[in-house]
Amino acid sequence: MSVTIKDVARLSGVGIATVSRVLNNSGITSNETKEKVMAAVRELNYVPNNNARSLKMGQSRTIALLAKSITNPFFQKMIHTIEQKVFMRGYHLEIRNVNYSEHEMSMAIKEVQDRNLNGIILMGGNFEYTNEDFKRLGVPCVLLTVSAGKDVDKELYSSVIIDDEAESFKATEYLIQLGHRRIGCIYSNQGEVTTPNKLRFRGYQKALEANGIAYDPVLVSAINVSESGYEFGFNMMKNLMVRNKDMTAVVTMADTMAIGAAKAAISAGLRIPEDISIIGFDGIEVAEYYNPSLDTICQPAEQMSLGAIDALFGMLQNEKTSHLVYGASLLKRGSCTSVK
Repeated sequence: MSVTIKDVARLSGVGIATVSRVLNNSGITSNETKEKVMAAVRELNYVPNNNARSLKMGQSRTIALLAKSITNPFFQKMIHTIEQKVFMRGYHLEIRNVNYSEHEMSMAIKEVQDRNLNGIILMGGNFEYTNEDFKRLGVPCVLLTVSAGKDVDKELYSSVIIDDEAESFKATEYLIQLGHRRIGCIYSNQGEVTTPNKLRFRGYQKALEANGIAYDPVLVSAINVSESGYEFGFNMMKNLMVRNKDMTAVVTMADTMAIGAAKAAISAGLRIPEDISIIGFDGIEVAEYYNPSLDTICQPAEQMSLGAIDALFGMLQNEKTSHLVYGASLLKRGSCTSVK
């Protein structure tokens, strides 16, 4: 026999209307009551009947999440949390992969036109959307890990990001404090387009400048491509090592790049961190279990995901947009050491 909303109400000790408010994130309900209801939902494994609700309300009760490269391990961490939280609020989550050759906003606009969506989460991409983009979209939208341009009306969208430039500055300065001066950098360059990688590269440059170290383009390995990952990091590191025999450390813009770079260094007979220090960015699980475990800038994936969900459902309840900037943590695991 299937579990009904009445069963949830009975177990949690509240009325059916209260359960409905909690699941729909509507009305005013105390945190204590919300916790009771959600505990009952989990215990009973209750699945909201979204189809019946949609017919009744004339809405799809569907959120679309468009991820710029769904294979990104950091994005996968966030998608897992978002999927759970959207479901618990009685909505369905449609997940779409956006290839590097596709434009995520154009795809989002088409998704809204083709389907009766309630909201959109855009994960990844760039920082160069326009007012017209959000007006054409026509539904609440949250940008996750990116934001829009300075000239875009912040009341048209919400965003959840970290300060990519400041966090990369932190990573680079950490190496400088360990005594490194010949610090390589691996990043994915998309020309004039502002991306998280571009901002992280600026952080690298500013950390060098702030510590009196001249920027040397020979220490930078980047090509004008959208994609990056293990193979990208491996190839870029090989390029760096050929050109810089005196390089003692490398900053990368993603843990996947760092793992690829570490593989290239070990393949060349170098020891990490004795011969060369490497630091990543993101805080994905595999970086911890790599040997040696990689130092990294760890983004708060779960908090960012929850922030995006709260922002989106707030907009669905006609609340003001929000723009959250989270801090990241420097994790020291053993892939960086002081210069001998």
